[in-house]
Amino acid sequence: MQPSRPMQPSRRRVLKLAAGAAALPALPRIAGAETYPSRPIHIVVGFPAGQTADLAARLMGQWLSERVGVAVVIDNRPGASSNIATEYVVHAPADGYTLLSVNSSNLINQTLYEKLPYDFLRDIAPVAGFLRVPLVMEVNPSFPEKTVREFIAYAKANPGKINMASGGNGNSTHVTGELFKMMAGVNLVHVPYRGSPPAVTDLIAGQVQVMFDLMSSSLEYIKAGKLRPLAVTTATRSPLLPDVPTVGEFVQGYEASAIGGVGAPKGTPPEIIDKLNREFNASLADPKLQQRFAELGLTPLSLSPGEFAKLVVDEAGKWGKVVKFANIKPPEG
Repeated sequence: MQPSRPMQPSRRRVLKLAAGAAALPALPRIAGAETYPSRPIHIVVGFPAGQTADLAARLMGQWLSERVGVAVVIDNRPGASSNIATEYVVHAPADGYTLLSVNSSNLINQTLYEKLPYDFLRDIAPVAGFLRVPLVMEVNPSFPEKTVREFIAYAKANPGKINMASGGNGNSTHVTGELFKMMAGVNLVHVPYRGSPPAVTDLIAGQVQVMFDLMSSSLEYIKAGKLRPLAVTTATRSPLLPDVPTVGEFVQGYEASAIGGVGAPKGTPPEIIDKLNREFNASLADPKLQQRFAELGLTPLSLSPGEFAKLVVDEAGKWGKVVKFANIKPPEG
């Protein structure tokens, strides 16, 4: 029998997770934590090599390895919207040697899937939140509307006639677009693809009209003039596209981004979590790593375990509402 559907996060749960994570350093010392790490650390990524989550994990793994003196191995286990990788880590020994690359899919999946063999918020301990990924509302250069305001007016005058591409049902590129539809009051036809690359290819070819894509995967096409950005989805403008407005400048209160970080199996010794958090945050202070993040369109964060716990629960709640409102179903296959 499969486990019942995980409960949605509540305020009490947020406070409990955040308070528990924030108190980690004050807990008693765990035997063996002083010698950690003494062998390779594995970071399990739920997506194929070359995608944003993988690139970020490899960058952070490289810096972590240099700081702690052991190899950091990136273990790609793609499939089922990162559920395969997550379940693997949930059942791994809670010793700090198997970590999970945490991303927005983990938080969307809490609501997207009715039955999961784990509860992410219960079974994965937040370690470090280290990035945000802005998304870009973008169109083919031949699309006549030049601003978000004009786009909304056209969409309202032509309901159901604009195709919105995404990298697949329920991923960040989809729910970000659904949040726009919900808040702007427009009817766009969702066209899911198997990943962002084929969706972007069809957007460039004019087969679909709009996409909310990760900046990290679309920036080169924007700079080459193959795509035209209408807005960025974050609360503030991006330094990489300083002349491009935010969606929130046209749709009050709109904000969306993908997040990234690292988690560990529940029960991982608190001193190990605290050590990893310090090393990740120290890596993020390196100007060279900051430059690499900027080149990839990533915004660095330096969150404590408690701060990351709060962000995780907040984002899970936010996207859960969108999944329910839009009646989003998991991808087939």
